[in-house]
Amino acid sequence: MPSLLKKVRTTMAIHAHRHTHGILDGGYRSIFRGKSLDFDDLRDYVPGDEIRDIDWKATARHGSPLVRRYVAHRKHTVGLVVDTGRNMAAVTPSGELKKDLAIAASGVIGCLATDHGDLVGLVAGNAEHTRSLPARGGEAHLENLLRFIDAEVSLQAPDSDLAEQLRFIVRSTRRRMLLFVVADDRALGMGDDRLLRRLRAQHEIIWLSLDDADLMDPQPETPWWDVADGSRLPAALRDDAGLRRAYANAMHDRRMATGDMLRRLGIASERVGSEAQLIPQLLRLLEGHRHVQR
Repeated sequence: MPSLLKKVRTTMAIHAHRHTHGILDGGYRSIFRGKSLDFDDLRDYVPGDEIRDIDWKATARHGSPLVRRYVAHRKHTVGLVVDTGRNMAAVTPSGELKKDLAIAASGVIGCLATDHGDLVGLVAGNAEHTRSLPARGGEAHLENLLRFIDAEVSLQAPDSDLAEQLRFIVRSTRRRMLLFVVADDRALGMGDDRLLRRLRAQHEIIWLSLDDADLMDPQPETPWWDVADGSRLPAALRDDAGLRRAYANAMHDRRMATGDMLRRLGIASERVGSEAQLIPQLLRLLEGHRHVQR
């Protein structure tokens, strides 16, 4: 099987040529509160670096911005929290599998963490079971995490229920982590509100939702069917302009409600519907996390 991590790094390298990889890296480094660091040396400023890290005297001598680089006393821990239920075997608006986007997103955050010497763990599962893979360092470990996600998601998997994975973390995790949640395009209710408040009291949380395909796309050649039971969506429903508008409004309202809830809880969130959007949306997500209410 080809390396999933190699594919992720190739995607990151492509964006590096567009001068976004450095911003992504800077965004990752700036999301942790407090430093616990020793000064090491100076390097060129990268967009996304903290302004307070600029060494102004060295900058004046050098002629361009320089920032202080530090060596960490301790490693941070990043927990990938990934829905691996049946819903993730569906497709996004681009026609790509949600599973593939989940792997790519987890891989990018995992690569950033690994490159900085941080530890990466995984909590993944569905409505029937949750698995936890311990936080470790190194690319071989990250590759194993991505392969686990890939193997778990299928049309034969049990239903998705991300709340089960979040409850598992509440019950079993004492170490403070940055939780990177990769979620299906789902509504959040009062039970989720209470659960996320408990998690937010202990952990940093960033949230990425994977968009559903537009089931009311009027293109007749699109063979939409439900991953839950294999039923087809009758084409006649998509031909009804009024029904299409009602569906679009309902989806918009649901997504706005989800975004509003996460914002109230101080959780930065973004949505992505294609691999082409992934790096820009992760940039927005990391930047948003820096500015949420603490």
